[in-house]
Amino acid sequence: MIGMRITGGVLAAGIAATAIVCSTAADRAPAPQAAPAAAVASPRPTETLTPVLELPLTNVAGKTFTSAIVDFPPGSHALPHRHGAAFVYAYVLQGTVRSRLAGEQAHEYHQGQYWVEPPGAHHVLTENTSSTKPAKLLVIFISNTGDKLKTEDAPTQGTSSTRG
Repeated sequence: MIGMRITGGVLAAGIAATAIVCSTAADRAPAPQAAPAAAVASPRPTETLTPVLELPLTNVAGKTFTSAIVDFPPGSHALPHRHGAAFVYAYVLQGTVRSRLAGEQAHEYHQGQYWVEPPGAHHVLTENTSSTKPAKLLVIFISNTGDKLKTEDAPTQGTSSTRG
């Protein structure tokens, strides 16, 4: 019970710190540029995950708190993936995101809504539902220190992935 209260406090502090960092980063961000004509014919875009804050939990040995911003350009998606043994909290900052974990139904989450993923969950669908507007998530990970935050599924035969 005490561990949950401590973790909840760390989560709240991390969200507040991330919100402050994100608001100042957004003020400095350059205006989006128009996509070149060749980009229209390219494969469906994927998301970008940008870690914002990484903090070892000194009161929970072997655990790290990480916050990240995940940007979804219009019409983009994330490849199926897992977050290892991490507990994941995803909050929609902008737009609408459709998400589905293996064995569950897909759900649409709008700005201000959130979902959680238990450790070991297989995230089989994450996509921006709009083909014209971006979507953005704040994602919080409580993970084993040193673990990768995201591991994409291996490409199936006949498909390729250029992301590492």
